Amino acid sequence: MRFFLLAAILLAPLTAAPRPWKNTEGDRSINGTFVKRDATTITILRSSDHREVAIPLDKLHPDDRTWVNANHPLPGTEAPPPSAVFDQLSFGDTRAQVLEKLKTSKFVEMTTAETFIGRTGLNGVFKPRKPIGGLDTSLYFDWTEQGTLAEIFLQTELLPKANLESALKPCWQELIPLLTNLYGKPAQANDKLDIESLADHSMSGTHLWKLDGQGSAVLGTARDGDSYRIVVRFTRQNIEPVKIP
Repeated sequence: MRFFLLAAILLAPLTAAPRPWKNTEGDRSINGTFVKRDATTITILRSSDHREVAIPLDKLHPDDRTWVNANHPLPGTEAPPPSAVFDQLSFGDTRAQVLEKLKTSKFVEMTTAETFIGRTGLNGVFKPRKPIGGLDTSLYFDWTEQGTLAEIFLQTELLPKANLESALKPCWQELIPLLTNLYGKPAQANDKLDIESLADHSMSGTHLWKLDGQGSAVLGTARDGDSYRIVVRFTRQNIEPVKIP
């Protein structure tokens, strides 16, 4: 499953054969045997000196991260289809396909009776089974004119500004390594969560990831009146980093 994680530390079984592990650029590698992993790190037994070495997943080449997730998934997860951008969902899925995938997901759960979906739609109906940084999140969707999936939003409830340090920021901080584990080093990153300059009814991104040519993922905050929420926007649009003078 492509989205997280939110899980406790996993010790995966030792595999027998050593393999090369490349850096993100693919120009350097070390040989070693996979030992274990958690949501953000793998441990290998280095072939040269038989010592265990911990490697952050965001320092690995995308091919190696794919190998790890396929062969040593986190608890309750499975390898996603190549086109998946969130859990098992892919851009271009129909509403019926999205519903069926979410109903069988081990990561999210339905929060209302299925009989109501025909009247209410899918927005806000499914949520991850575990909180992120202490906050519950829900899924919202945007569709093309043809009725296929164009965007996915994972977002918290609206909270007052007073909850910035105690609730909003911990959720934001936990999402950064989780998304980095899945999509690699962000194309753009801002280590400050600034809501002071955020206009009403708008979203401001702090982090941007490229989804292997399938679009973009943006992490940030959104404002509605005097309240704020943490949002991850998965879009088929190819969003470019903002150049800062």
